[in-house]
Amino acid sequence: MLTDPARAWLDSALAVASARSPGWESHFAAAGRHCGQEHADSARLRLLTAARADLATLTRLYGHGTSAERRAVLLALPSLVTGPEALPLVEDALRTHDTTLLAAALGPYAATHLPPHLWRHAVLKCLFTAVPVDSVAGLARRAAGDTELARMLRDYAAERTAAGRAVPADLDRVLALAAAPTEES
Repeated sequence: MLTDPARAWLDSALAVASARSPGWESHFAAAGRHCGQEHADSARLRLLTAARADLATLTRLYGHGTSAERRAVLLALPSLVTGPEALPLVEDALRTHDTTLLAAALGPYAATHLPPHLWRHAVLKCLFTAVPVDSVAGLARRAAGDTELARMLRDYAAERTAAGRAVPADLDRVLALAAAPTEES
């Protein structure tokens, strides 16, 4: 729950963002300081939505943002971008080693727009970096009957086992989904 000063700051920032007044982007950056880190994502999402941020704005904020600001942009994509135009932002996040960005990148936007090859590699990266696969939106739907994903998972498990390393616990769960028949089958 926001403190009274934080709520007052956010209300003012939302008014500035809604009017698309100059400076609303500085409020986006300052949300963590004013609302607290535990409320920063929510505050930033509300600011992006109020401003009706377009792809150019989202790209700029992502490119110049901190990890927390980038995460907020990724989380906002499903409500602000209807087509695949923002995939370069998702792809950038998937190349990082920041697990919070990886988890945010695999939200509903990626579930809808990320091509199968990149999606499979992102799921594998979750297993490799210990990002819980629960953060992968649409996992059951996209993994169902995906024989290529199943092959990749088996290869990864064999590689880990041969090296004397533990196989991530989530791997069996994803493998079971990939081995399951699709609804169209």
